[in-house]
Amino acid sequence: MRITDVKLGMISVPLRVPFKTALRTVNSVEDVVVEIHTDSGAVGYGEAPPTGVITGDTTGAIIGAIRDHIAKTIVGRDVDDFENLMMDVQKCVLKNTSAKAAVDMALWDLYGQLYKVPVYKMMGGARKTITTDITISVNDPDTMAQDAIYAINKGYDCLKVKVGKESEKDIERLSAIRQVVPKETLIRIDANQGWTPKEAVRILNGMQEKGLDIEFVEQPVKGHDFEGLKYVTERSYVPVLADESVFSPEDALKIMQMRAADMVNIKLMKCGGLYNGLKIASAAEVYGVECMIGCMLEAKISVNAAVHLACAKQIITKIDLDGPVLCSEDPIIGGAVFNEKDITVSDEPGLGIKGIEAGKIRYL
Repeated sequence: MRITDVKLGMISVPLRVPFKTALRTVNSVEDVVVEIHTDSGAVGYGEAPPTGVITGDTTGAIIGAIRDHIAKTIVGRDVDDFENLMMDVQKCVLKNTSAKAAVDMALWDLYGQLYKVPVYKMMGGARKTITTDITISVNDPDTMAQDAIYAINKGYDCLKVKVGKESEKDIERLSAIRQVVPKETLIRIDANQGWTPKEAVRILNGMQEKGLDIEFVEQPVKGHDFEGLKYVTERSYVPVLADESVFSPEDALKIMQMRAADMVNIKLMKCGGLYNGLKIASAAEVYGVECMIGCMLEAKISVNAAVHLACAKQIITKIDLDGPVLCSEDPIIGGAVFNEKDITVSDEPGLGIKGIEAGKIRYL
């Protein structure tokens, strides 16, 4: 199975409601789609969201990295030369982790098709189904409480609440949500780097003292501030998950060695794809550090790839793969089945993606 071409396109998928965090507001998913074609007729699919405020990867940067560097590295080569392909995709251009992730997952897709095995089984095959949380965007307390009720009525029992935009109102927001949801509902919060270390400790401990029962906090401080992250982890009543601090297996390893966080988040767009995501999971297994697997605002192609990794590894105990259910439509044919909180991986070879509905992709 020899790679003959790399095609790029754009998809646009409206969200059910605007997505608001401490960093941005988004109304639709606007992602780059990668198709890797082969001489056997098999096609591998990948996807990358331009999330410049987090990854630094804009639409133009993703397209340029793939066309000018990555495609030239892989076209003409055999899919069975898999390890070398994986290494060369990571080495052929600096940074550009989203572009690398999109090509990486398309290559995994082809490798699975070549050997007629689902990717999750190639990686470990721990389970077929997983349960995701759902995100509650930053808004006024009453609106967030109504959004939480809506999620509970849809069957969700774990809410990921965006905070960190106005630190003094965050306790009010969480209190409003906790008052309207069942007591057993898990509430995890994502500060999106919104607090200083001392501020984070004060707010988090205040939340627990008020009985808000927070499961864990995601990235309370700036991503580069490993020492600040460690400061919070050592002093907070709430467990800490590192997210924007983890852009590579090396970052994850350093955090584990420093004990700077209680858990780490694997996001394919930050670490460069499944190849590096597996490395982070392996390091976590050695250090006994649980992982969450998360996503940006992405449509189903790339989140589907994350589902395969989540279903492969027991060390991934927290699931934050709600991107497709936040969308108002799904133009992707095949792949995992997203039934609100319940996600079932496909047993089709590779990643199981069959294509994109007619008229839903604009080729570049």
